[in-house]
Amino acid sequence: MTIQEIQDEIIDEFSLFDNKEDCYGYIIELGKKLAPYPDAYRTDDFLIKGCQSKVWIKPEIQNNNLVFYGDSDSTLVKGIVSLLLRVLSGQSTREIAAADLYFIDRIGLKQMLSMNRSNGLAAMIKQLKLYALAYTSTDTPN
Repeated sequence: MTIQEIQDEIIDEFSLFDNKEDCYGYIIELGKKLAPYPDAYRTDDFLIKGCQSKVWIKPEIQNNNLVFYGDSDSTLVKGIVSLLLRVLSGQSTREIAAADLYFIDRIGLKQMLSMNRSNGLAAMIKQLKLYALAYTSTDTPN
């Protein structure tokens, strides 16, 4: 699926919820389903700066696409990581770097978050795109 198709799918899923609490619950459930994150990657090298919670995201090239592994020490943030990885992981570096993540506004995610969490979301997006740019410019697998 393309980045746009995945975002549209997420928007459709969130359209089923009537209130913020249901959205929070769904995001937390998504985080619980995130693939286990290897302890070996819980290092400062993969720690996202600017997040209130601890967030780790590790990039890896697989089949000419960039795949991300991620985790957080916060259940809500782990769900947000899950959403971002669902949209971007497995896509080409160029598509990730150029992605307009419109689903965030369309599902009202920023409005659900405190200012600190919103800043953390921006930091995660920035880092994911920086990883993509770094791999695009080097074209060297990890």
